[in-house]
Amino acid sequence: MSFFVIQVGTGSEENFVRGARQHLPAGPRLWWLRRSLRIRKRGRWQDSDSSIFPGYLFLEAAEVTPELFRLLRQTPGFRRFLKDNRNIQPLGPRDLEVIRHFLSCGEVLHRSTVVFDEQNRIRVIAGPLKGMEGRIVRVDRRKQRARVKIELYEDSFLIDFGYDALERAPAQG
Repeated sequence: MSFFVIQVGTGSEENFVRGARQHLPAGPRLWWLRRSLRIRKRGRWQDSDSSIFPGYLFLEAAEVTPELFRLLRQTPGFRRFLKDNRNIQPLGPRDLEVIRHFLSCGEVLHRSTVVFDEQNRIRVIAGPLKGMEGRIVRVDRRKQRARVKIELYEDSFLIDFGYDALERAPAQG
């Protein structure tokens, strides 16, 4: 199966997915990747899900047939396929690796578990950031977020992911 990228109206991803899933034939599957972040509002921490790629969804299908294209195009919120509607291309191997990594953790990516070594470098123990340490460009310890650089369709995105830090074990002396 290949993965194709669909651009929809930003903020209308949930409505588009709900509408499209009602009309999709068996086989193709629509993915809306989200992340769970802890956000502080009015002095209280709360969990909030938000889109990893706002305005973009991933279609897993063998191919985009004219009938499948018509069904998706008629769903409210549809903008276009990437690269464009005349040149619909599946994700390349490098991009596909990133998307499959995220999907292996589920459609909603929860916080990763990390530790910091003696030089305050982050080391991911479990979760969606595991294996992506080389892509982490910034760590905000106060908000418990790691900013990750992800390239998709020759474009770069900086995306924040939440983490839970385990305390370092005291040094044995």
